[in-house]
Amino acid sequence: MGQLKRFSFRELQVATNNFSSKNILGQGGFGVVYKGHLRNGTFVAVKRLKDPDVTGEVQFQTEVEMIGLALHRNLLRLYGFCMTSNERLLVYPYMPNGSVADRLRDRCHGKPSLDWNKRMCIAIGAARGLLYLHEQCNPKIIHRDVKAANILLDESFEAVVGDFGLAKLLDRRESHVTTTVRGTVGHIAPEYLSTGQSSEKTDVFGFGVLLLELITGQKPLGSGNGQAQKGGILDRVTYIYIIDMFNVRELYEQKRLHKMVDRELNGSFNATELKNAVEIILLCIQSNPSLRPKMGEIVNHLESARPAEQIEQGSDNIAAVRGISFGFSTSTSNNDTNESSFVIEPIELSGPRFLFFFGHFVRMFFKFLMYVL
Repeated sequence: MGQLKRFSFRELQVATNNFSSKNILGQGGFGVVYKGHLRNGTFVAVKRLKDPDVTGEVQFQTEVEMIGLALHRNLLRLYGFCMTSNERLLVYPYMPNGSVADRLRDRCHGKPSLDWNKRMCIAIGAARGLLYLHEQCNPKIIHRDVKAANILLDESFEAVVGDFGLAKLLDRRESHVTTTVRGTVGHIAPEYLSTGQSSEKTDVFGFGVLLLELITGQKPLGSGNGQAQKGGILDRVTYIYIIDMFNVRELYEQKRLHKMVDRELNGSFNATELKNAVEIILLCIQSNPSLRPKMGEIVNHLESARPAEQIEQGSDNIAAVRGISFGFSTSTSNNDTNESSFVIEPIELSGPRFLFFFGHFVRMFFKFLMYVL
């Protein structure tokens, strides 16, 4: 489609000052992320993937092109990629406000960087991004590592889901069942830890934990980034630990949910939204995945509790591009027979990202006309 740029390794080496440790933005199970400065003045985030030899070059390029077609205001757009004989790198736009994990425990002028309203907007934005991956991509994309560190914040503090598609990219040969569970302990659904099999409901569990983080300001577990081997004791205790954390169910039944709210907010929260969010959490983190709601239901529940004036303000900032779809077909070594096509349905963009994509679509349209004529 021509929407992704193929960078040379030298370009990214120069942009990141030879992958200097001073430029590290974060690291996790997929690799290390560096801040980069391209020659044209653009700041980018360069993810240097671990296990670069898992996929061949043709397969890797096919997969990143498919990831690059997932366009939505609440998804992190892929700028480009780099391949060498022993390196695989992905290039994304730089997010000036970092991740939700960074900002949750951050203060600005003596106040939390994320007030209650921002936290609920982030929850809705992340839910919309996941809904798009689950229900508007064909084949659907399962994130597998939904957590605060993978929800980035743009210049307007709008939620942007990052790292989607990477779990499957690195585990392509093994389809949806893996020998190593990629994710973060405390955010991983019990069935994924015990069987290695993921689904949309795996992401729903992770979203429930993310919502709990947004309310409490606390991590579900103190450590455990990266890869977690399945079948260990953690798969038996994760669910129990999440349920018991802050006595979620007990506080809900006793109508003392205010005890859960991050103390840094100093009691500044919306009681209706809090009750609604906790109800969603209890549904999302059920041990039986079939009982968990779909992301579409979660989005509706979150939006239903928002004050009307805030919903209107949010809709004023949305520039939607509707009725656009792409068809992309490829053959792969994956055994999943329903993944031979990739279709993107209506997308939503906003702010500077809308202007970029609009210009991009115009250029693609004229290229298409030139090709036809």
